[in-house]
Amino acid sequence: MSGIIGKKVGMTSIFGANGKSIPCTVIEAGPCVITQVKTLEKDGYVAVQLAFDEKKEKNTSAAMKGHFAKSSTTPKRKLVEFRDLEIDKNLGESVTVDAFSEGDFVDVIGTSKGKGFQGVVKRHGFQGVGGQTHGQHNRLRAPGSLGASSWPSRVFKGMRMAGRMGGDRVKAINLEVIKVIVEKNVLVVKGSIPGAKGSYVIVEK
Repeated sequence: MSGIIGKKVGMTSIFGANGKSIPCTVIEAGPCVITQVKTLEKDGYVAVQLAFDEKKEKNTSAAMKGHFAKSSTTPKRKLVEFRDLEIDKNLGESVTVDAFSEGDFVDVIGTSKGKGFQGVVKRHGFQGVGGQTHGQHNRLRAPGSLGASSWPSRVFKGMRMAGRMGGDRVKAINLEVIKVIVEKNVLVVKGSIPGAKGSYVIVEK
């Protein structure tokens, strides 16, 4: 498996070979520094920790400064562990976007946009109570009945109700890599990915 940490730049569109416009997302991917290599003997599992995006030293704790010093790199903002990462590099070396090539299919993990506390119409796609019948003159976006009275005398867990929406970890799978711009550390993938502009994403192949 190949993986890298990136940052969502935004969306654009390019023209394919058939002349059709293809919606794409631009990702600033790497370079990521290997800050820790975990082994089965020492840690109980095999993983590689990558670090991405510069961070001011004054905003970094002393413990993290020592952690980055082991790999002879400057403090970074984002740290991610990758298990079973097929990579032939050592501590302190960089992983760049050239690990990917055009035509690859990748999975992109990000945090979806937070939308705050929302009602059932927006959160779950309810259509409201319909027409103004049975005295329902101002209840168009109401959820309706939630459960029985005498039994179970409570609302079951998992009921689709109003609540916090968004801000969840989301994985978009099987996105085609349309273009790899190595000199600018840019990946262009087909379709959309979760998160706002400037948010961190994890790209896995």
